[in-house]
Amino acid sequence: MLKNKGHSSKKDNLAVNAVALQDHILHDLQLRNLSVADHSKTQVQKKENKSLKRDTKAIIDTGLKKTTQCPKLEDSEKEYVLDPKPPPLTLAQKLGLIGPPPPPLSSDEWEKVKQRSLLQGDSVQPCPICKEEFELRPQVLLSCSHVFHKACLQAFEKFTNKKTCPLCRKNQYQTRVIHDGARLFRIKCVTRIQAYWRGYVVRKWYRNLRKTVPPTDAKLRKKFFEKKFTEISHRILCSYNTNIEELFAEIDQCLAINRSVLQQLEEKCGHEITEEEWEKIQVQTLRRETHECSICLAPLSPAGGQRVGTGRRSREMALLSCSHVFHHACLLALEEFSVGDGPPFHACPLCRSCYQKKILEC
Repeated sequence: MLKNKGHSSKKDNLAVNAVALQDHILHDLQLRNLSVADHSKTQVQKKENKSLKRDTKAIIDTGLKKTTQCPKLEDSEKEYVLDPKPPPLTLAQKLGLIGPPPPPLSSDEWEKVKQRSLLQGDSVQPCPICKEEFELRPQVLLSCSHVFHKACLQAFEKFTNKKTCPLCRKNQYQTRVIHDGARLFRIKCVTRIQAYWRGYVVRKWYRNLRKTVPPTDAKLRKKFFEKKFTEISHRILCSYNTNIEELFAEIDQCLAINRSVLQQLEEKCGHEITEEEWEKIQVQTLRRETHECSICLAPLSPAGGQRVGTGRRSREMALLSCSHVFHHACLLALEEFSVGDGPPFHACPLCRSCYQKKILEC
């Protein structure tokens, strides 16, 4: 009887151990709905869910009793542990068949794990699961010093149905939310923006330098000065007023003024002086008592047997319509010397008025 009892107790222990190991494996694979230890709990939860569904009632939301809640300002750079409490011990761990899970890491231990991850450069490299940059998306650090996207790690755990590191296959790891990837991505973006801005400033400076300093190459130098000449010509053309109607109106006005001046001169100098008028002019000249030519400063008529010149033209005098008298030869020389003047618009050397002349012989 004693032997049978001892044999039966060993069988019971083996059965308990087998159930405990099976329960631990199910917990390890995160199949809690099939767990032996949680079977009663799952049934209770199902009953509670059914009772809640039956007791639910529709509520009409009128919007009158709404209370506005101020959003809580949280630090976006704050790091925290996702699983601060260790999971409950399974039956196999309680019986000592499998070792208990490691205790939660302290802040100093997490700092050492983070330093090891920084030395490995995990945050600089892409996520090992999706092979994309971390950028500003949530990032988690495992207790084995490996870094992943939070969403990628959750998808991996759901797909594999167990909690193991995708790289080192460590079980029962602890996770902590960090922001090293976001910080490095911000530094990278700032560096890129500064590089683009500096490049833009340098390109603008070099473009202005090329506009002011001619190149040394002959072909480029020729193109440089051609471009400069074109720009200067364009600016000159743009600075002028190209209103043709105003230009033609100004030309017509100038022509009308010139016509009026010429008409006045023709009226003044165009009519011929009669003999009676010449006699009056000659009397006026005699009253003035002019004895020498104002051009050559020589006497108008020879006196005391002195010869002024030879030939007939030297004895001729020219009486002008303004009552001034000159040697005819001197007056002809002056008319030839006066460039731009033409008959009947010769001006008197003394009074600067237009004249008509009459030849007098001594």
